[in-house]
Amino acid sequence: MHIEFLETFVEVARFGNVTRAAEGLYLSQPSVSGRLRALEAELGERLLDRTARGVRLTDAGRQFLEYAARAVRAVREGQEALAQLREARAGSLTLGAAPAVSTYFLPTILKRFTLSHPGVRLSLRTGHSEEVLAMVLAEQVQIGLVRSLQHPEIEAQVCYEDELILVVHAAHPFRARGRVALDEVAAEGLVLFDRTSSYYELTRALFLDRGVLPASVMELDNIEAAKKMVELGMGVALLPRIAVEREIALGILVPVGITDAPTIHRPVLAVHRRGHGLSGPALAFLALLRQAREAAGVPPADSPLPPPQRIGRGGGSGLGRSEPGAGDGTF
Repeated sequence: MHIEFLETFVEVARFGNVTRAAEGLYLSQPSVSGRLRALEAELGERLLDRTARGVRLTDAGRQFLEYAARAVRAVREGQEALAQLREARAGSLTLGAAPAVSTYFLPTILKRFTLSHPGVRLSLRTGHSEEVLAMVLAEQVQIGLVRSLQHPEIEAQVCYEDELILVVHAAHPFRARGRVALDEVAAEGLVLFDRTSSYYELTRALFLDRGVLPASVMELDNIEAAKKMVELGMGVALLPRIAVEREIALGILVPVGITDAPTIHRPVLAVHRRGHGLSGPALAFLALLRQAREAAGVPPADSPLPPPQRIGRGGGSGLGRSEPGAGDGTF
């Protein structure tokens, strides 16, 4: 049964006149009459009687009118709901993100998104990048924000590029020098965070690849605790730039270059299932990420990027002892 036939019947019943109903529907009178005949034929009942003054409902027509009007309303409401979803005026968006991304990157992005799309319900789940990737593949989240990973069933776009930088407290002697050698860093107390994080492995590899062993190591389970220790002069740390931008701007922490070690850059990606149609809110969120990336001058996804990290997790670091604790993760 065509919804257009039902809508035509409802309009003719409302006006009590085929000509006026045709004008309201922007149809010719023969078209309206043809729809009515087709509907009556399908139902096997006469719905309208013609009179000198127009048309009137038959008993069957009066009985059927309520159901026809309800069906038309339901379809139109459904179409509007789909339009709102398509245009990101309604619906929901479920994201997965590594804790560092959800803490230091997403708040500003989500504020902008909610201002533009106040009708969309947001939810966020956190985990290490591999865990977030599993959420995407299991369709538990629509979009995941992770470090660079490869999987044949995902599509990705770059959100931003972070780097691991050496930071010291404002009164540290390194501040005046601006750049130091890696063995000088090793001579200081080194603060590490989250043994399960890939940033931990990157820091470990930076020292071990050059045969440098830090004199002392303090291990903590999250970035915020590591920052606090550095602020209090308890050591120096290699931390993601995005996590210390505020402290650097306030002069609480100071970035220091390392003369004989490369700067560690790593892209953070937005990933989703390949070949799966994305909802309006998800498409709008990806568009917002592209705008933010372009404003920051970050290369797009098809530009050359460092290869995905394939560093193993766990095991002894050779840099110190790990304190027990759950750990909130980073990447």
